[in-house]
Amino acid sequence: MRQFPFVFLCLGALASFGQTPDYSPEAIANKRIELANRELEKVEVLVKADALPRIRLEQAKLDVADAQDDAILARNLFGDFYSKDLNPALADEMIAAAQRRVDRQQARIDQIRTLVDKGFIAATAVAPLFLELSARQTTLNLAHSRANLIIQQAALAKLELAIAEMRNSAATENRDSFDQAMEHFEGAGKFNEAADLKPLQLAFAREFDHPLPISADGETGLHRALGFDHRGRVDVAVNPVDREGLWLRQYLHSHQIPFYAFTHAIPGKATAAHIHIGPGSTRLAAGD
Repeated sequence: MRQFPFVFLCLGALASFGQTPDYSPEAIANKRIELANRELEKVEVLVKADALPRIRLEQAKLDVADAQDDAILARNLFGDFYSKDLNPALADEMIAAAQRRVDRQQARIDQIRTLVDKGFIAATAVAPLFLELSARQTTLNLAHSRANLIIQQAALAKLELAIAEMRNSAATENRDSFDQAMEHFEGAGKFNEAADLKPLQLAFAREFDHPLPISADGETGLHRALGFDHRGRVDVAVNPVDREGLWLRQYLHSHQIPFYAFTHAIPGKATAAHIHIGPGSTRLAAGD
């Protein structure tokens, strides 16, 4: 019969075998809340029975509040930062919890100092309280630093999302514009090469640090061979959907300069990807 306790102990050990205790900051903080609430219940009973002074009940309530704020800090300050949603509300909650813990400790020190001044307790009782206050102030400083990081990361996340949305929008716009491999912008209907080309070349050179890659300025043998009158028109050797092409199209749009943009060769219209500045080339009359 004496073997039964030993057997039960073995069974209990086997039942718990493989269960790893949770020693995370949040788990420890939650345990503190549980213990503080149990202590508060005991103190309430003893105070009602006049076995403890009422001030002890107030201390127990402060201990519960301290434990609750400690759990907030365990989640938001000492927990896994990147597993949480980044938002200013977390930062505000974290700083508020840290500040309350500092304020409570300062209130404890003020209360103890009063008792020391009245000679009820020794002055040495204040020193440990100051050490705790210093630790809580350090935590508050960390909370402010973490809050700044949260706000910066949240702002960065919003910026990255906005950039992604802009890129998706631009991609959709480009895709829609070039369903037939060509975009036509009528603008003001005319291109004055003498007045419009030089400002364009200067603006492009400032933006990209190299000259505007003009592939055809006015009439060329190729255009005559294709049967087009290219006088007063300029071709630029850029892909309309690349960075330089996007910039050039935006410039032409903003200055109401007409253009045709080709993403690839089109028989009878374009031999390669380029942007044709000016009205469309007219067909040469026979004998021209």
